[in-house]
Amino acid sequence: MKTFLLAAGTAFLISGGFSPEIQTEASEPLIRTDQSSPETKIQVALLLDTSSSMDGLIDQAKSRLWNIVNTLTTLRYKGKAPVVEISLYEYGNDGLSPDGGYIRQVTPLTSDLDLLSEKLFALHTNGGSEYGGQVIRTSAQEVDWDENQNSMKLIYIAGNEPFKQGRGSYVEAISDALKKEINVNTMQCGDDYSGVNGYWKDGAEKGQGEYFFIDHNQKVRYISTPYDVRIDECNTRLNATYLYYGHEGYIMKERQEQQDTAAASIGFENKASRAEAKSKSNYSNTGWDLVDAFNQKQIRLEDVDKSTLPEKYRNMSNEQLLKEIDSLNTERTKIQREIAELSSERGKFIQEELRKTGENDTDLGKAVTDAVLRFAAAKGYTQET
Repeated sequence: MKTFLLAAGTAFLISGGFSPEIQTEASEPLIRTDQSSPETKIQVALLLDTSSSMDGLIDQAKSRLWNIVNTLTTLRYKGKAPVVEISLYEYGNDGLSPDGGYIRQVTPLTSDLDLLSEKLFALHTNGGSEYGGQVIRTSAQEVDWDENQNSMKLIYIAGNEPFKQGRGSYVEAISDALKKEINVNTMQCGDDYSGVNGYWKDGAEKGQGEYFFIDHNQKVRYISTPYDVRIDECNTRLNATYLYYGHEGYIMKERQEQQDTAAASIGFENKASRAEAKSKSNYSNTGWDLVDAFNQKQIRLEDVDKSTLPEKYRNMSNEQLLKEIDSLNTERTKIQREIAELSSERGKFIQEELRKTGENDTDLGKAVTDAVLRFAAAKGYTQET
């Protein structure tokens, strides 16, 4: 039985820090420039069949999430990093409401990568009745798609039943998506014959997207590298630089570490890919981490409820707390740079191993990333390596 090999993304460096001149709560923090451009977005809706035959597909999605994220975050538009947002849908699961076509939005478009990981790992299969056209229509209508013509808006649907099942026409659903400049990509979980006869290929052609057929039951085999352990050590140090705040801050900090564990449950190398994603600016936790919140100018120190901070910080003056945030920011930047450098070497090692083996099979992750890169090139995006 063939196995799939993991290709690593590349990383970019996060730089900057807080000015030592910031000493009082009356002073406005000098914030490092956010590298994400508000003008452009890369938006991806991933529609996964969670009927009873799709356990392998869900496993591939779990295995490839961070590889997909790492590829998306290498893209630049006019030198700036677009905001990356991913929405997740499940369909074809008999545990879902038949009135809604056995479809559920698992997450809206989000940049909260820990939330996305948590929801993905909670998926389970059951049933089902798979209505591909209907879930395309639902996602095209429900998702808050960006109106900027320079943004990339992509739907990826994966499943195995013919597109003509369910209420409504898949042709009309895809046509409506195209009116919003959303390209539809299809991944048939089976063979090319089923993909053609089940209208998966036709769906991609009508959606001006890419068509793939994948063996969803193949297991992903990771390539171990000499850099994995060092990246994991960096990840442990990186987690220590997060300073939670707010009434859900502690819970969100726990979730961060839980998703590290979830990634490791797939494979130690997968955890290294997650650490690479955490070294990039698109991994942002402004809602619960004071360092990110200050970096992106999302909160003022005088508005922080200190009773929600870790115990050692609760009785600090604003001046003391600001110095702690500055110190954590400096340490985080250093660690992120180290992870980026190690990840770059790791990627080179993996590519060399792939070259030696000559294996180039397509699974869910490779289908998504290959198509994204082609769309990006067509829209004038560049890839930072």
